[in-house]
Amino acid sequence: MNRVTCHVSMSLDGFIAGPEQSLDDPIGLGGMQLLQWQLSTDEADVAALNELLGPMGAFVMGRNMFGPIRGPWSEDWRGWWGDDPPYHAPVFVLTSHKHDPIDMAGDTTFIFVTEGFDAALSRARDAAGDEDIRIAGGASTVRQAFAAGAVDDIYIDLIPTVLGSGESIFAVPRDVTFTQLEVSDSVSSTHIHYRTDRTPASH
Repeated sequence: MNRVTCHVSMSLDGFIAGPEQSLDDPIGLGGMQLLQWQLSTDEADVAALNELLGPMGAFVMGRNMFGPIRGPWSEDWRGWWGDDPPYHAPVFVLTSHKHDPIDMAGDTTFIFVTEGFDAALSRARDAAGDEDIRIAGGASTVRQAFAAGAVDDIYIDLIPTVLGSGESIFAVPRDVTFTQLEVSDSVSSTHIHYRTDRTPASH
C-alpha cells in the first residue's frame, strides 16, 4: 500500500514560507532562504534533495502552492515550474474554482479538485496505485493532511534562519505522534525524517 509523505523546508521559528506571498515573492518575504540548501554539494544536502525529488505516484497540492492567483481563474497560469515541472506524475490541486486539467511535459498533469482534501487524496491514491503520494504543500494543505490523519512520514529541512511570521504547518492534532528515524546535517540545514502515527484514544 502506498505511503503518504511530506517534505518541507522550515525556519527555526517554524515557518515554511514567509509573509506576503506574491508573484515576485512566491515563498513570501525572506522565504528563498529556506531553499538555499538545495544548491549545496554537501553529502547530507544532496541526499535530502534526492529524497525531495524522488519519484512519486501522485501529488496533492494547494492552490496557493500552484500559483499566486486568488479567486476565479483569470489568466493562463501553468504553475511556477516552466514547461517541464519536476513532478512527472498526476498533481491534484485543491481549489474552489473549476479548471480544466493541464497537461505538461514529462508526464505531469495538473488536475483541479473542488471537492476538498479528502477527495483529492482519494483520487491521488487511485492514480498512484502502489507508489507513494507526496503532499507537496503549501502549509494549509499539509495541515489538512495532518487533520485527516493521512501523513505517514514527514521530512523536515530545518534552516538556521528566522522569518518572524509566515505560513506554518503546525496546527497538528494533539494525538499525532512523531518518531525520529533519521537525522543528518550540514552547515546549511538539519534534515530530519519522522514517522507519524496517532496515539490510541484513552478510555
